[in-house]
Amino acid sequence: MSASLWAHVPQAWREPLASVQETVATLDGLISSEIASGFEVVPNYESIFASLEVDPKNVRLVILGQDPYPNTKHAIGLAFATPTDTKPLPGSLRNIFKEIASDTGANSKADVNLKSWISQDVLLLNTSLTTRHGQSGAHANWPWSEVTDQIMQTVTSNNPEVVALLWGKSAQEYAHLFQSHLAISTAHPSPLSASRGFLGSKPFTKANEMLLAQGGKPIAW
Repeated sequence: MSASLWAHVPQAWREPLASVQETVATLDGLISSEIASGFEVVPNYESIFASLEVDPKNVRLVILGQDPYPNTKHAIGLAFATPTDTKPLPGSLRNIFKEIASDTGANSKADVNLKSWISQDVLLLNTSLTTRHGQSGAHANWPWSEVTDQIMQTVTSNNPEVVALLWGKSAQEYAHLFQSHLAISTAHPSPLSASRGFLGSKPFTKANEMLLAQGGKPIAW
């Protein structure tokens, strides 16, 4: 780790997240302790804040999940995204693409890294930004919620009309930060829960209808 974790927060987010800078320092220490104990933390250190590539003033839609894929080959700091050429895809992403096809009537043209969504000002965020390799939810009790809460408050203060897709119970705990008529809550797309309310929920067309109603452009899913 060549620099502090705070150094990897993009410049546009530094001022909005200044109130949680000490929390980020605490998280930095927890990560160092994990590594010193022989655990592998995912995603890699430099990618932990990769989701903040989108300027906070430009975010139009938030997709909120739980925590990174617990696999060093899959987690890239963007909720649900994986590196290009990943095969086979993690179950959650397979279900996302399956629902896009069912919902919109066409297969997604997005690369599995989901960078095309980011270029359309979609924030791909998890409630916890790290976990251990091989273990989902390992850092759920770390103070990541303070940071992700501030990220979302920053987004909604810049754009009160932001649309939110809240996937799973962890994500739905943040529903109060968004306008109720602009938050679409469903089960998580994981194979463990997708059949209990994600598949068939049509979140992608619903989100685009909300964006169009605001006079905005729909997302090319």
